[in-house]
Amino acid sequence: MSSLTVAALKREFVYGNQVIPDPNPALSIDQVRDALTAAYPEIATAALAGPEVTATAMRYTFSRAIGSKG
Repeated sequence: MSSLTVAALKREFVYGNQVIPDPNPALSIDQVRDALTAAYPEIATAALAGPEVTATAMRYTFSRAIGSKG
């Protein structure tokens, strides 16, 4: 008889070259964006891609919005 182990993947967020751990797994993705905006103001207008499943986490990637001002 074989056994199956189930484990939830943690979330991680990437902005630029920086991997940011999940501030609170109970928060929605939009709430995480709001929480991270204090430390990374550019995230407020960044595009969000994901989740991308890696070997250890569900990865969400913030990309700077590209465009012209004005």
